[in-house]
Amino acid sequence: MNYVRGALAATLLGFACNAAADISDMPSGEYGMDKNHGYITFTYSHFGYSNPHISFNSFDLTMNLDSADVEKSTVSVVIDATSVDSRVEVFNGHLNGPNFFDTANHPTITFNSTSMTSTGENTYDVVGDLTIKGTTQSVTLEATINKAANHPRRNTPIVGIDATAKFPALHSAWTVPLPM
Repeated sequence: MNYVRGALAATLLGFACNAAADISDMPSGEYGMDKNHGYITFTYSHFGYSNPHISFNSFDLTMNLDSADVEKSTVSVVIDATSVDSRVEVFNGHLNGPNFFDTANHPTITFNSTSMTSTGENTYDVVGDLTIKGTTQSVTLEATINKAANHPRRNTPIVGIDATAKFPALHSAWTVPLPM
């Protein structure tokens, strides 16, 4: 299998690597996340005092790459919402609880791309449907293809990508109070 490497970091979702990218030399087809080098994190302002980073430890990402026309490529992400990790056990319980992700009723978070538009050399806006707590909202990931080449040890195609999104005004179903 071909791999996507990186960090799907967003101020809710990411992929990563370094150097120039020439995606046209990569084989088209399905790429899966390299679980040892993939990250999904989010951050928020804690009353202006700090910006904690929280991660999800279990997720799957699939990219169907069309290397001849990258804008025809698609991305799909499924996050195990119960794997949220703030590094504070009590806060993890709150995040899994009914006032936040409500993982008892909504154990997964999903993102499915609906379009991809080039915004510059190796940069793309990836628009898609993000579903949290059963509510779907269109979001745009700002993605950069960092590097595309054969893996130096495995000799398999690999694509390194960073993608971020910001959610200035979340849908009311996503807005929940944080504990003091």
